[in-house]
Amino acid sequence: MYLRIKQLEKTFGGQRVLHPTNFAVTQGQVLSVLGRSGSGKTTLLKIIAGLEEPDRGEVFLDNSPITTWSPQKRGIVYLYQEPLLFPHLTVRENIGFGLSLRRVSTPDISRRVDEMIQHLELEGQAEKMPDQLSGGQRQRVAFGRALIINPKVLLLDEPFAALDSQTRGQMQQLFKKMAARHGITALFVTHDLKEALIMGDQLAVIRKGHWRLYEDRESFMRDPETGVQDELAFWEQWRS
Repeated sequence: MYLRIKQLEKTFGGQRVLHPTNFAVTQGQVLSVLGRSGSGKTTLLKIIAGLEEPDRGEVFLDNSPITTWSPQKRGIVYLYQEPLLFPHLTVRENIGFGLSLRRVSTPDISRRVDEMIQHLELEGQAEKMPDQLSGGQRQRVAFGRALIINPKVLLLDEPFAALDSQTRGQMQQLFKKMAARHGITALFVTHDLKEALIMGDQLAVIRKGHWRLYEDRESFMRDPETGVQDELAFWEQWRS
């Protein structure tokens, strides 16, 4: 297993927000995590990214314990709901920013950024500033900036929640295509049941700090706690 979480726990102000949590994600797989606001999902992502310290437990990456490592050393990228682009940089400069920090040669940066722009279907947008882009385009740029540095793990915290339904569907399909092309290992957190099913190779639920990883898609869909059966019943009544 590539990313492994062992007995992670976290308490804030005397309140347990993350109960003992254990799971593993295989390299090149996307794990969808279904959870509502306040469920502990963002705390979990921040601990994996190194932005919060756990009270107990360990984070392993490729069998190496990384719990005490700095965020910069982990090779993990955390994408929020808001793209958080640099407002003073163009699309091209935003996407290539991480490569510049790593002192990649200018010709290589240019080549790799051009390829990423093409993969993200952002042709014609390279010299625009972030405030000239739509929400979906800004999120594509954020993906490009994250993927171009080849992160070991990508953490996505409800990345499409602020988008309209049509753009959200387009971004879901784009992400799946990019994940397959780049062999992305990712945790994709969402409160949307349909999105969780669409995005994940594996499926999990977190509720009030309690974690459950499902063996397969069928067991996730059969569990009444996930809401799938309620959703199916709702649509069935409209068919009759």
